[in-house]
Amino acid sequence: MAGAESQVVRLAAHPVGHRPSIMAHPARVGMLAFLLSEVAFFGTLITTYAYYLPQIRAGSPSPAEVFRLPLVLVSTACLLSSSVTAHFAERALRQGHRPRFLLLWGTTILLGALFLAGTAHEWDDLIGQGLTISRGLFGTCYYTLVGFHAAHVTVGVVMMSILLGLALRRQVTDANPTGVEVVSWYWHFVDGVWVVVFTLVYLVGR
Repeated sequence: MAGAESQVVRLAAHPVGHRPSIMAHPARVGMLAFLLSEVAFFGTLITTYAYYLPQIRAGSPSPAEVFRLPLVLVSTACLLSSSVTAHFAERALRQGHRPRFLLLWGTTILLGALFLAGTAHEWDDLIGQGLTISRGLFGTCYYTLVGFHAAHVTVGVVMMSILLGLALRRQVTDANPTGVEVVSWYWHFVDGVWVVVFTLVYLVGR
């Protein structure tokens, strides 16, 4: 993930020149390849959680005993809303509306940070109830799946923050929006994964 982050940042600050086609641009091709590998990665984690779900439900503590759904719903609303702001931020950049882009992109970062804060608060509550990563099958599967997703959200927030800094220095403009574009792809993917994780872990798995 760190290598992908550094590649995106370098490309974002690259001088304006000829724009290759969507399939020829190395940043787009690289991000698409990376996301395909992430589909396999998260597919494995999600399938594992689903396979062990009957044992997870029957364990002690069970998901129904420890999860606080209102907190997770608020965090989920923040993350899904951030996909909307990221989309309109990218559109604003392409249309040359720099102030609108900066506002929407900054809002996306804030919403992502709020999601992470909500996850941290939830984990603090779960650990207080005795659910740790070493607490049986439930703890191991839950923290592995949700933890890796939170790590990907963290990487996304870092990449967007770097791009925001470059945009404030006018190194990211409507003339070179590729860095913002590929990071937006990554962010939409992370949000899509969370929809599946939230449905499996907090709704089906309760």
